[in-house]
Amino acid sequence: MTTEPMNPPVDEAGEVAGLLLAAGGGRRLGGRPKALLEHRGRLLVEHAVGVLREAGCARVHVVVGAASATVRARAALPGCVLVDNPDWEEGMGSSLRAGLASLRGTGARAALVSLVDQPGIGPAATARVRAAYRSPSTLAAAAYDGVRGHPVLFGAAHWAGIEASAVGDRGARAYLQRNAGAITLVECGDVAQAYDIDTAEDLVRLEPAAHGE
Repeated sequence: MTTEPMNPPVDEAGEVAGLLLAAGGGRRLGGRPKALLEHRGRLLVEHAVGVLREAGCARVHVVVGAASATVRARAALPGCVLVDNPDWEEGMGSSLRAGLASLRGTGARAALVSLVDQPGIGPAATARVRAAYRSPSTLAAAAYDGVRGHPVLFGAAHWAGIEASAVGDRGARAYLQRNAGAITLVECGDVAQAYDIDTAEDLVRLEPAAHGE
């Protein structure tokens, strides 16, 4: 049995930065940006940042795109760096490129990348993947019953290669496929559910605020 740390150690040096991709416009949700959906009494972008914080990431960069002005105005994201992606309509690849570029010069040696539309992945799984960091050459990803998913950890030595191949909605998929043998898979199926909030049918997975919040 795996015992999760109640309070994962915070990476005060910022070696592993949290990178949240939250720029999508929610095309299959009728144009409702996912960052602005509500879950447990908070905007989904706030919830996702909270997960990265609880997992130990002291530095968190958030890539915004669709309705970015509204996200900036409504979301409480103290201490986060908000990165505008004017090319968000091109797909996840453009957000990943923008996010990695924003981390250059910060001292971060790895990026722990999560997606705003996966509220079933919480701090326990995210902290497991963060703990896989060893050096800027590390590649690690959460796995669910052996199938690779998010979050994904990219050591800085991989950023240039990822940026060169991140196009459309594929994100880092092509780069990870080429480097599959170097990836440390971290099983998280026992502590998380890797569903996406993509369609109106998926909205039932969003939870209301607990009583008293």
